Parts: sequence; C-alpha cells; structure tokens
Amino acid sequence: MSKLQDILADADRRELVDDVVSIIDDEVASKGGFGGVALKTGYKAVKRLRNGRMIEDAADALLDDFTRALAPLYDDYLESDGYSTFEAYIDEHDRRATDALLSITDDKAEDADNQILRKTYSKLRGSAEGHVKDALPAVGQLIDEHAPA
Repeated sequence: MSKLQDILADADRRELVDDVVSIIDDEVASKGGFGGVALKTGYKAVKRLRNGRMIEDAADALLDDFTRALAPLYDDYLESDGYSTFEAYIDEHDRRATDALLSITDDKAEDADNQILRKTYSKLRGSAEGHVKDALPAVGQLIDEHAPA
C-alpha cells in the first residue's frame, strides 16, 4: 500500500466521502451556460437515486480506486522540493492527475455490461476532462487536509 493509501485508510471514511461529495456538488454548481444547466439537471436527477444516496454511494465505491490512482503523484510530491502543498503539486501536474483519475472511470465504463451506459460515457468523456481538471485544486486541498505531508 502507498503512503497516501495508508494515511487515508486511517482517516474517517464518512468525513472523506462527505468531502468528496462537497467537491462534486461545488463543481457542478459552478458550471454555467447551457452545458451547466444540462449538467445540473442531470446531477439533480442522479442525486435522487438510491433514496438520495447515489452520489455518496458512488463516491464511497470509487474512493479507494481514486486514492490508488493519485498515490504515485502523492509519492512524487513527497519526494519533490519546491511544493509546499499537494494542491500546488497537483496543479502543476494537472494532466497526469486528470488522466489518472479518468483512467478509473474509463475502466469502469469499458467493463460495464450496460450498452447505454458505455455509449453515454463515451459521449461525455471529452467534457469530463475539463470537469476533473477544474476540480483538482479542491482534490489537492482535500488530500492536504486529510493526509498532510
């Protein structure tokens, strides 16, 4: 297990999941224009699934995978000089971080049995890169808070 995985394994998981959901909520709320309206409408519908727990359940289910995906970046951050926070490091390495996080959902979509899910994900994948990149500062802050160097 990586250092990041070890640290976050000892953290309060409910608090971590709540913080991840807050990041998602804030990112969706920040989107404007027609695309933002569509995203907000879809997100609102998804939030109602599973008795209002869909986003929390998904964040909890993906947390370990996302932690594993970011672990090499965190290890590199710990070994680097010149970065006072993981947020600063991840901002400087945003392409790598975005690719690492999206590789998780790419794999999940590819393995999905549901053809509609795979097709929908494929259509949305391009815009997902921008959304993930936009969320990286908040992700860095979350890790700085829960796994300070």
